[in-house]
Amino acid sequence: MSPELLTGLVVFVLASFVGFEVINKVPPTLHTPLMSGANAISGIAVVGALLISGPTEWNLTVILGLIAVILAMINVVGGFVVTDRMLQMFKKKEAKSS
Repeated sequence: MSPELLTGLVVFVLASFVGFEVINKVPPTLHTPLMSGANAISGIAVVGALLISGPTEWNLTVILGLIAVILAMINVVGGFVVTDRMLQMFKKKEAKSS
């Protein structure tokens, strides 16, 4: 195992633990604004993953970039759907006229 790969894995594991702990400490009233911010960050991750998966030869980096594009797009679309549903809850319902 190369030192660069080991360093990358250590950073990934530590970032996962820190992210999990930070998300668990967020009060429910802040979830919608944070979801919007997370969608923007995921959009940036999509652009980065597209740049990584751009080369024509298939290797581990390209495959991981392709997986990153798929997962980030699922996150972006799902985040916007959840945010839209939560914002619909705050809209006033129109009275039906008979």
